[in-house]
Parts: sequence; structure tokens; C-alpha cells
Amino acid sequence: MDFLSRSELPEDRTIESLRPDGFSSYVGQTATVAALRIALTAAKQRGDAVDHVLLYGPPGLGKTSLAHLIAAEAGTNLRTTAGPALTRTGDLAALLTSLEAGDVLFIDEIHRIPRASEELLYGAMEDRRLDLTLGKGPGARVVNLELPAFTLLGATTQVAKLSQPLRDRFGLTFHLEYYAPEELQAILERSAQILGMNTDAAALAAISTRSRATPRVANRLLRRVRDHATVDGMSLVHVDFVQHVLELLRVDPLGLDPIDHRYLGVLADQFDGGPAGLQTLAHATGEDAQSLEQVVEPYLLRMGFLDRTPRGRVLTPRGWRHLGKSPKPGSVAV
Repeated sequence: MDFLSRSELPEDRTIESLRPDGFSSYVGQTATVAALRIALTAAKQRGDAVDHVLLYGPPGLGKTSLAHLIAAEAGTNLRTTAGPALTRTGDLAALLTSLEAGDVLFIDEIHRIPRASEELLYGAMEDRRLDLTLGKGPGARVVNLELPAFTLLGATTQVAKLSQPLRDRFGLTFHLEYYAPEELQAILERSAQILGMNTDAAALAAISTRSRATPRVANRLLRRVRDHATVDGMSLVHVDFVQHVLELLRVDPLGLDPIDHRYLGVLADQFDGGPAGLQTLAHATGEDAQSLEQVVEPYLLRMGFLDRTPRGRVLTPRGWRHLGKSPKPGSVAV
């Protein structure tokens, strides 16, 4: 079971109440929030739309929440889509021409937008102009449409895959950082109150340390603890109960779940700690290569369990120790 699911689940979309309702309740990303508040205030004073914003970083760190807050703070509409959904330029053109003055257009996974649609964005972002080609062959003609002032907010987990021309058209670019345990605990305190949970500080601290430094994971773990507390009739969720539930879910004290352990175990047992290529590891673990690269590996790298080398992935001495194993003589980690 992929408990710490690497993508947003339907459940996440239905519990919108856990999202912060204003910058005052948004925890973490202090420098980014401060810069955005200044940009929003300045735009309001000028009577203009906020400059285009690019947010990048690992999944689950609050990019979508920031999009909602930017639109709410600006007092405008938020229109959302995703890069893979914009397969036809007509789809993007329809979105752009439906925008009203000041609207925020949020494109998640913007690094996956098709090239033709990306090129359509250039004029829209820079000159507030949409250049459409109507017809084909000798009879084709270009129609120029004026667009209202709007803000494009792009989000990506792979900023390196964005073309330079697209990156250059964003006036504000922010890298979202992983969260500290105390920040996650503050998020969990608010979420527990919204969910009607009676918890103690130690219980929330136990969840925060196993949340992969990621708010989305922290809230997901909290909801699973709530499920067990409801079934068991717990009036107060204490730390021993939280630890029991997380052990049942096979989430270890550092936040690694069965997929992480399978990845590390395969690298240790089948490849003697590496080096091993990404596609090879994907086949050996039965997981999608993109999921391994974008979500599993970043946390293992951050924890110091894994190295990426030109020859492939390598298990570090710390990774061996976490597995309770020793590298074989002659392996890279020795």
C-alpha cells in the first residue's frame, strides 16, 4: 500500500477546510510569503495584476495553497489547470480568453505543458496578447487578441525541465523549502482543531517527525490517526496511541514507508548498494520511474541515505545503517 501517496488523492481535494484561509494562518515559507505580500500590496496600489509567479519544489509543500491565497488576497478569481491537460493550443486559448482583469491562472505541473501551448503563453505573459493562427495553408491568417491584465502562477516539481524562455517570463520565482518539525506541529495543531480532535502536544510532535518534512503528509497522517481514534473511541489522542497507529501503517520514526524501504532494500540486496540506474530500480521495485525520481528519491537524498552519481544510484553508509545491514566488501559504500 502506498500510504504516503506521492500524488494528491481525491481525499485531499475534498478537505479544503484544512487549507490556510489567509496569509496569517499560512505556516512556513516565511521569505516567500513576505515577498508575495509585498508584491500583492504594490499591485493593489497600482491597480494592476500581480506579476507572474513561479513556485517550485517537492510535492506537498503548499504550492496550491499559495495559489488560493494569492487569488483571495488579490480579490480575484482563481482558474486552475495542469500542464498535461493542455494538449491542444485551443484549450489554453479558451482559458486565456475567459480570464477577467486581475484573475490568477494556476497551471500545476507547468513543466509538462506541450511546446505549442508554451509558445502561446509567451505573448500572453509578456504583452497580454494572444496570437492565434486560423486556418491552414495559404489561407491561414493570424488573429491578435488583447487579454486583460492577469497573473500566471506556475507550479512545478522539476524547474530544470522548464525552457529558459518560459522561466524568464516569470517576474517572481520562489523555491519552497521543506518544513521544520515545529512548523509542521503548528500546522497539525490547526488541522486537529478543525477536525475536532483532542490531542496532546507530544502526539502531534510524533506525527510531525514522521511527516517527511511535508505538510500534505502531516495532514494525511493526522487523518489516519483520527480514523483509528474514532473506531477505538479515543477521547484524547496521546503519543502512545499515535506511535501505535503509525507502526500499523508501517511508517518508521524517520517517516520512511514501505516503498522507501523496498527501494533501499532492492538497492542493497539486488545491486550490492549500487550503482544502479533509475529504470533498473523502477523495474526491480515495480514502481514508476518518474515517481521514484520526483518523490521517493528527494527525501532519501535529503536524509543522506542515497547518492546520485553519473553511474547510477548508490546507497550511502547511513542508508546501510538505517536498514540494519552492512555493505559487502568491494561495494561503493565501503
